[in-house]
Amino acid sequence: MQVHLFRGPGRVFAVTADPDGGNLPAKFAPWALFKTLDLTKGEKTPGLDVDECIQDLEQYGVHVTDAHARITDTAVQ
Repeated sequence: MQVHLFRGPGRVFAVTADPDGGNLPAKFAPWALFKTLDLTKGEKTPGLDVDECIQDLEQYGVHVTDAHARITDTAVQ
């Protein structure tokens, strides 16, 4: 699965399949594209829990972290 990693303020990052980041939470804007990755369930990616990320993408359309701690539940509210 190809995803796009965006950087928000401080140590906030978000992952989305939307290359424009149009579905990222506005409360952490501005977002800047950081890089594009290919994720596969069960494979490791430095700094990212791939299985947790894919689960959030399937449920919310985004995966959001702050200092590598998952905050997706509160970020999308």
